[in-house]
Amino acid sequence: MKLKHLFFSSLAATALAGGSAVAEGSITVITSFPDSMTGPIEAAFEAAHPEYDLEVLNKKTSAGVKYIQEIASDNTADIFWASAPDAFEVLKSDGMLDQVEIASEGIPDKIGAYPLNDPDGYYFGFAGAGYGIMWNERYLKAHDLEPAREWEQLADPKYHGHVGMSAPSRSGTTHLTVETVLQGDGWDDGWAKWKWIAGNFSTVTERSFGVPDGVNTGSFGLGIVIDFFGFSSKASGFPVDFAYPTVTALVPANIAVVKNAPNQQGAIAFVEFLLTPEGQSVLLDPAIMRLPINPATYANAPEGFPNPFEDSTIGASVKFDVEKSGARYNLVNSMFDVMITYRLDDLRSAVNAIQQAEMKHADGDNAEAKALIAEARSLIEANPIDEATSLDPDFAAVFTKKRRKATDTVEGRQAEVEQEWDAMVVENYRRARELADQAAAM
Repeated sequence: MKLKHLFFSSLAATALAGGSAVAEGSITVITSFPDSMTGPIEAAFEAAHPEYDLEVLNKKTSAGVKYIQEIASDNTADIFWASAPDAFEVLKSDGMLDQVEIASEGIPDKIGAYPLNDPDGYYFGFAGAGYGIMWNERYLKAHDLEPAREWEQLADPKYHGHVGMSAPSRSGTTHLTVETVLQGDGWDDGWAKWKWIAGNFSTVTERSFGVPDGVNTGSFGLGIVIDFFGFSSKASGFPVDFAYPTVTALVPANIAVVKNAPNQQGAIAFVEFLLTPEGQSVLLDPAIMRLPINPATYANAPEGFPNPFEDSTIGASVKFDVEKSGARYNLVNSMFDVMITYRLDDLRSAVNAIQQAEMKHADGDNAEAKALIAEARSLIEANPIDEATSLDPDFAAVFTKKRRKATDTVEGRQAEVEQEWDAMVVENYRRARELADQAAAM
């Protein structure tokens, strides 16, 4: 690709920033990535480009999207940098990203079956990202457990209380994981799988990196994470490992220049640096361990590090639809929070009751107990809406605000819908536990 720059004088940069002072050479980056990742990349970039100073503002993906939307009329951000491609689709559709051309060499058009870059030039892949399960080997040995390598294995009763995950409303990468299963297994089966897995949760963490921290320290044994959390923890010496389930997606982690960036020239320079051999090699830092998108970089990868350009099985079973994910982004987050995050105690209690009843009647000889258990399971798996409704743009547009906790309030139609959903799941979980207890008593 040929590089197309729009050069700004310091006067023009000040005007674009709504009159606010912008340090010459300063590049403001909004990112969801932790300091352990941004630090080494920032150091490498500033060493290669001493004329620039990278200013990193860390925010969760959803908070970063909201922040850019809120400052659009007086923009002070140059770069948005995160894993979730659907978050970039949201900003693109809102007209918050700039259409630029980026110079690069040796970068293919796809990673797996997924295009690396937005075809319209609004955002660009800089690394690969897959989603799966990490585990603490010492923890599992102490609890006489085997690693879970497939999503459905996490629903096994033996993992009750041993699994950690963040909420998709708090983590863009977790949102992608949830959406991947919904697309890979189908809407109803996917939500059923998430509820049975959640019935085994130890916790729902506040941030996505709370999951690898919990696995690393043995607070819980298994965690649902983006791949680099598992790889970097293992490279750092923690007794952990990671596996890609069959139903997973391999998608690019992305970067974009924000519309009306105060320092567009510097922003483009940073994006281009990430795609150079030097920038790609930083991704193999033990604190980062992300999948490079330049195939040549894998020649220097540590032994056993996955190479998606040689292993075509990673993410092969799911052709992730980023437009579908972006269209129902807030809706899916609300459903997960209403059905799982905010009613986790109710769900765990109901699931555990069903697990106990199923163990009691494992031989299946008691037809009445079997029927009660089947009814209890159907109550857990019931969804408040079907997939067609989730893709109705008018209905999806109802969900504009996320709640950080159950006691936070939303207003208008979103509040009405969430209250309806909540009433349904509370009653379903209550009734499911009641039926399971009846079956267990037989």
